[in-house]
Amino acid sequence: MKLFYSPGSCSLASHIALEEAGAGYEIVLTSTARGDQRRPEYLALNPKGRVPALVTDKGVLTETPAILAYVAMAYPQAGLAPADPWAFARMQAFNSYLCSTVHVAHAHKHRGHRWASEESSFEDMRRKVAQNEIDCFRLIEAEYLQGPWVMGEQYTVADGYLFTMAGWLEGDGVDPSQFPRVLEHGERMRARPAVRKVLADEAA
Repeated sequence: MKLFYSPGSCSLASHIALEEAGAGYEIVLTSTARGDQRRPEYLALNPKGRVPALVTDKGVLTETPAILAYVAMAYPQAGLAPADPWAFARMQAFNSYLCSTVHVAHAHKHRGHRWASEESSFEDMRRKVAQNEIDCFRLIEAEYLQGPWVMGEQYTVADGYLFTMAGWLEGDGVDPSQFPRVLEHGERMRARPAVRKVLADEAA
């Protein structure tokens, strides 16, 4: 498999999942800072012009929740998702919230052109970023962290996704110390060998 990724983006969650699964994969740098995601050769692979994209023997997968679910189900021996359908759906509900709400709140900082065309609108969106993210992480802190991991005692692909989103807080003007459980979760994540390897690979 090939994972097209950009450092500092949400593709980190998929990269962590692949490493935790023990999958055979390679990473392909697709720098959004350079605009690689808009190059014709990448658009031929992923017309959405975003990362991540995962090339598999069955085709190309996009959208982080879909990639995470695929990796978890393709490598069941890694135990990266609950086997119970209800618990799996709850994990997916969390991943969907990160994708549809938390990530969108962050995107308003740099991607206002997706929703408006006036510079005054962009500035208004930027002013709301920190408060919107605080609201999101208050909910995560209070309701979504079931134990040491998102799903309680079982580490899942949701943990790499939360780790990725939480890593954007400080840069978006949010003091992470107001979310002690999320901070502790991040420390546990950074102690995992797979996470350390992924962070080193993306920093190289």
